[in-house]
Parts: sequence; structure tokens; C-alpha cells
Amino acid sequence: MSKPKPKVTIGHVFKTIIWPRRKLLFVGLLLIIISRAAGLVPPWATKPFIDEILVKRDLSQLPQLLIWVTVAIFVQALTSFLLTKILSVEAQHLISVLRSKVQQHLLRLPTRFFDNQKSGALVSRVMNDVEGVRNLVGTGLVQLVGGVLTAIISVGFLISINPLMTLFIILPMSIFGVITMKAFSIIRPVFRERGKITAEVTGRLTETLNGVRVIKGFNAESQEIKVFERGVEQLFLNVKKSLTSTSFVTSSGTFLVGLASVGIMGLSGYFNLSAGDFLQFTMFMVFMIAPIVQMSNIGSQLTEAFAGLDRTEELMNMTIEDDGSVRTEKISIIKGDIEFNNVSFAYEEGKEVLKNINFKAPAGSVTALVGTSGSGKSTIAGLAASFLNVESGKITIDGIDLSKISLSTYRSQLGVVLQDDFLFEGTIRENILFPRPNSSADELQSAVRAAHVDEFTDRFELGLDTLIGERGVKLSGGQRQRIAIARAILANPRILILDEATSNLDTESEAFIQESLRKLLQGRTTFVIAHRLSTIRQADQILVVEQGEIVERGKHDELIEKKGRYFELYTYQARI
Repeated sequence: MSKPKPKVTIGHVFKTIIWPRRKLLFVGLLLIIISRAAGLVPPWATKPFIDEILVKRDLSQLPQLLIWVTVAIFVQALTSFLLTKILSVEAQHLISVLRSKVQQHLLRLPTRFFDNQKSGALVSRVMNDVEGVRNLVGTGLVQLVGGVLTAIISVGFLISINPLMTLFIILPMSIFGVITMKAFSIIRPVFRERGKITAEVTGRLTETLNGVRVIKGFNAESQEIKVFERGVEQLFLNVKKSLTSTSFVTSSGTFLVGLASVGIMGLSGYFNLSAGDFLQFTMFMVFMIAPIVQMSNIGSQLTEAFAGLDRTEELMNMTIEDDGSVRTEKISIIKGDIEFNNVSFAYEEGKEVLKNINFKAPAGSVTALVGTSGSGKSTIAGLAASFLNVESGKITIDGIDLSKISLSTYRSQLGVVLQDDFLFEGTIRENILFPRPNSSADELQSAVRAAHVDEFTDRFELGLDTLIGERGVKLSGGQRQRIAIARAILANPRILILDEATSNLDTESEAFIQESLRKLLQGRTTFVIAHRLSTIRQADQILVVEQGEIVERGKHDELIEKKGRYFELYTYQARI
């Protein structure tokens, strides 16, 4: 049974968003009260203007009346400017703060979480789902409160003119309020679903743009176009559903307001109102109804905001991987003794990828993991890097249970070079400096020479300041790999994971890198995954992994003499 999705409550929003900004919101509320009070001056002025000035031609009141109306208009303009300056700016600041918090939380989630997520969808959740909060802190919420106050004050004026006619107006408006509340309860899940669809469509579009060379290479443009069209069609149908609901609310309001207006026309004749009373009553009726209709629009925006916060809260409630209440051990210096004790692991329940793995990797040693694809080599490396957590058994580092160690302290002494290592858009220099941006020029040059990056950067006009494009698209596979190795050398880790680190290198580049790696591996606990078995002949121990189990272990010469599984793999590669 699926876990129910969290639903943000008004109390939660009040406690976390509104109350911390109560001073600003109080100022905003004060400004909106002043603005709405000033807005009531023109309808109030209609009665004396009609009855005294136009009908009785008493012009003595005209200058004073014009001054009052002019001052009221100026006050409205000024308060509107101040509201935007104070609340709208704070709303944008809140959005930026929330985006930062969501991004920080995302980066602290377990690596496995990202294996099942589209990067574009996560980008959408960070950037779009929090947008609606501008209506909670901005003018939206204040206008909602101000609208209620305006409507109440207007009702007071209407009652003073004619209580029975006022009752006739309040009745249809009450019906409109019930319809509006019902509609909003229906719309909120629709808005939430829209956020999900938008994230999926954005995710697919991001994948399409990242994989454009594959798409063009297989002439699959039409296929991707159809996939995207289906996504935007789903988005359209969702918007259509919300528009239908909101338009029903608006149409209901229009009908009921019209009905009230017809009734007022008939009743004004029955009660024999003067022209001034009729116009004043009508104006105050408009000032009562307009905020109510406006509140329906603001209510729709607030509903959308709550739906976005629902999705944001769902993300923020996910458990981070570096849980301070569990991972209490902090290690400042790592010696590097790693031990696997009866470790088993499964990505899916009931389907074990590793079964009772046992081995020791002494400090400063090189452990090579070999075997066919899917045998579990990368999973072992992922567990050693703390990207994955054991399900049974235990991994220790210097005798301490890895599951109890603070990940920030552990990973500060960890280096990783992957088969398809990620390079960031920017310069070669920025990518190498990524783990230690404050490194000296000598340290940078040392890493560049050790990884033989200078072999190709010296040919570039801008050298290390050459822009490499998104994911290093302007470089060859071997060049990207050498930059990744230089990055690891600069990081100077105690524990090093090399996952097919030389797979993308040509023969000449590999010869350069093998010498660099021999220097890099000295004194570090290293795990090497390599399909090219010739690259691991000097490893201190070689573990042959098949179907999640270690079937052979030993040094290269020992395993060759056994003529077992390692011998088969090695001789097979030698023949090809």
C-alpha cells in the first residue's frame, strides 16, 4: 500500500512562512486597510455629489468633495506602490530561500534516489513548485484579508442605507462563497497533478536535448516529437480541467451579481430611494462584490500555491543520507583499512546483487575487482564509496562501522574516477579545481602534469582556460578522462575508487595515464574496476566477482597459476 502524500495545512504555512514574516505582513495589512478605506471615499462621495451638487446646485461643497476624492486617489496609489515594494520583494526573496533549501536537501538525499529520477523533473520541482508562495507572502494574502475587510465595511454602509436590500445581496453572495470553496477543494489536486506532469515533460525535454546526438544518429526525431506532444497534451488537459473549474466559479459569480443588480433595480423603486441613495448603494454594492470576486481569483492562486507546497513538502520529508542522529562518528584522519564482513545487497527486494561478500583492503593497498558485466563489481565499489548502504553485514573503515560515520568527514578523504566521469560546463581549469578550488597554482600544475592533461591543453589557444561545453562535449573521451584523473590527483584522497578509469583512453594516452596512476595509488587504499585485465597486474589483491559472489582471490601470478575463472578471462582478452 502506497504511503499517503503529505498535504500542507494552513497551520503549517502560518507557522513556517507567515508568522516569521509577521512584521512585514502587519505593515502590508495596515497599508491595505488604508488603501481600501481610501477606496471607499469615491462611492461615499456620490450621494452628496448627486443630491446636493447636481440636484440642488449647491456648489459650496464641491471643492471640499474634490479634495477628499483626490487625496483618496493619491493614498491608494501610494499604498499600492509601497505594498509592491515591501511584500512583492519579500515574496521573491522567500522563493529564492525556498529554492536554496530544496536544492540543499536534494543534494543530501541518498545516491539511489537519483537513480530513479529525471534530472529535468527535479529541476522543475526546485524552480517551479515554490513559485506559488509569492501569493502567501506577497500582495495575494494581504489582498485577501483586505478584501474581506472592504466587503464587511461596505456591508455596514449598505445596511445603513437599506437593510432589506442589503439582505437581498448577501444571500446570492453566500451561495457564491459555498460554490467557490467547493471548487477550490476540487482544484487543489488538479494543480498538484499539473506540477507532476510539468516535471515529467521538463525531464523528458532535458533528456532529449542532452541526447540529441543519439536521436539524430538513429533518425529518431519524429519519435521524440511524438513523446513530447503526448506530454504537452496531458498538460493541456490538466489546464483545461482547472480552467473549467475556475470559469464555473467566475460564471457563477457573474450570474449571481447580475441577479443581485436586477433585484436592486426593482427594490430601489419599491423603497423610493433618491438618486443619490441609489447610486451610493450601487457603488457600495460593487465595492462589496468586487473583493469577493477578486477573492475567488486570489483563492485560486493560493490553492495553486498550496499544491506546489504539497510537492515541495513531499521532497523535504525524504530522509537524508547523512543522518546526524545515526552517523555520529566523525573521523578527521583516515588510515584506510577497509573490511567487508558478510555484506549482502539488493537494489530490489528479493533480488540480491551481492551475497555474503568478505574481504579486507589494508591501508595503502590496491584491490582490483574483475568479472563479467553485471557481476556486482560496481556495487562493491559503490558500497565502499558510501553511495550505497549495506542491507546485511557490515563495512568498517579503520575498525569503525561505515554506517555510523559522518559522510561529510568520510567523503572529504574520498576520490572517485568513473568510466563516464562528469565534467561541468566551464573551463578545464575549473573542472580540475572542483574538489579543491583554493589550490595553489603549483598544486594545479602538478596534477595537470601527473595526468598528462598538458599533452593536449598546450595545443589549445587558451590552454587550461579553454571552455569545454556541457559535459565536456568539445573534448574527446580520452581528454575528458585525463581531466577527471587530474581532478582526483588534486583532491589527494586517502581512499580512491577507479571505475574503468582508463577505458576511454587510446593506447598512447593509456601509457601516460598508467604511469600517473602508479604515482597516484601510492599510499592510498584503492579499488580498481577494470575490464582490461592488463591494467591491474600489479594490484595487491584481485577479487573475481561472479553473480554477486567472490569466486577467486589473489595476486595476478597466483590466479594465473590456478587456471580458474581469472585465467579464462585473462587468456580470452589476450587472444582478442
